[in-house]
Amino acid sequence: MLAAMQNEKDIYEEHVLDHYEDPFHRGPLEEVTHAHEANNPLCGDVIHIDLQMTSDGKIEQAWFDGEGCVISQASASMLMEAIEGKTIEELREFSADDMLNLFGPKLTPNRQKCCLLSWRVLQGAVHSPVDGGEEEQDGLSFGGPSLKEES
Repeated sequence: MLAAMQNEKDIYEEHVLDHYEDPFHRGPLEEVTHAHEANNPLCGDVIHIDLQMTSDGKIEQAWFDGEGCVISQASASMLMEAIEGKTIEELREFSADDMLNLFGPKLTPNRQKCCLLSWRVLQGAVHSPVDGGEEEQDGLSFGGPSLKEES
């Protein structure tokens, strides 16, 4: 029981709380080329991601909005900071394990779903051009289950 309580405390490490309380790029993005939103039906967390991508597939800006637990919101902030400036090729290599490592503290399987929500929304966003934007990027795979598989 004591070990479980200690692990719960680890979730609220300083860098996690910093991203929750003062998130990186939270809010709407003015010039959106790609966007996607999804929720975690098990807990109600919601994440919306707006991207501004170049014609050659580089993320110039990445912003998020949403509501939910500390884990879902802090991990979205961490992800936006990590992916800005990355290419589609670099995103292909960014796995679910990479996302969990980026977050930091070890999470239970249910809490991992909160952490991975923004990573999964990102998968949808790069395939979702806004207002007749670029066509879907062919062959983009992140090596994890889709949101549909989780529902």
